[in-house]
Amino acid sequence: MIEKSRIVTVAQTDRSFWRRLSGGVDSGIIYAKGNNSVQYNLGANASYLKPRWSAETSFSSSLSGSSGVANSTRNQVSLSGSRRLRWSNWFWAGLGSFLQSSEQQIQLQSSVGAGIGRYLENTDRVRLAVVVGGTWQGTTYEPSVQEPTQNLGAAFVEGTLQVSSFDKLTLNLNANLLPAVSEPGRVRFNTNASCYLKLFGNLKWNFSFYGNWDNRPPAHVSGSDYGLSSGLSWTFGN
Repeated sequence: MIEKSRIVTVAQTDRSFWRRLSGGVDSGIIYAKGNNSVQYNLGANASYLKPRWSAETSFSSSLSGSSGVANSTRNQVSLSGSRRLRWSNWFWAGLGSFLQSSEQQIQLQSSVGAGIGRYLENTDRVRLAVVVGGTWQGTTYEPSVQEPTQNLGAAFVEGTLQVSSFDKLTLNLNANLLPAVSEPGRVRFNTNASCYLKLFGNLKWNFSFYGNWDNRPPAHVSGSDYGLSSGLSWTFGN
């Protein structure tokens, strides 16, 4: 018996470097006269696709402030790359991120990790993948924190979901769980989610959520930071 092959996804590529790039830029702002408050968000992402490997990067920034209250800022840069193995559903993955969060008194949190992943679903409409591996995370807190520098070795489990519906609605979800190996019992959880609704052409309306949780932060430091944002997006590429 001859088993028939099945094409699960099709993505357009090109010999030109620039034509292999795709991504977008999004932003939003809210102003309220009552307490003279301003909230803004800015984000950008880009991906580079080849037949057997891909690379992605993203940047997000948010600021909120009002009269009589210190401004709250959060900035994050994420990097990732993957290479498909001979078995079509398996791949190697490398991850990196840099985070600054005034809510958690983090001046800089650097993370580097690697692991092996598998596509549980990989079609032109749905892409669901899970990656398991190890990571190192170094965090520099504000000088007022009792222990301003921490290094952490951890395992990680990451899940990513991308859903596209008839070129009108797109959902992206990324979540990772980091149980510490060098500090047993400590767990960190991070997530980023975004939903895009196409308006016309390359212009879209976006709704995003971010969250960071730490069950054992340093003394007098918040164990969570999360927020919502909405605005307009412009996309390019495939």
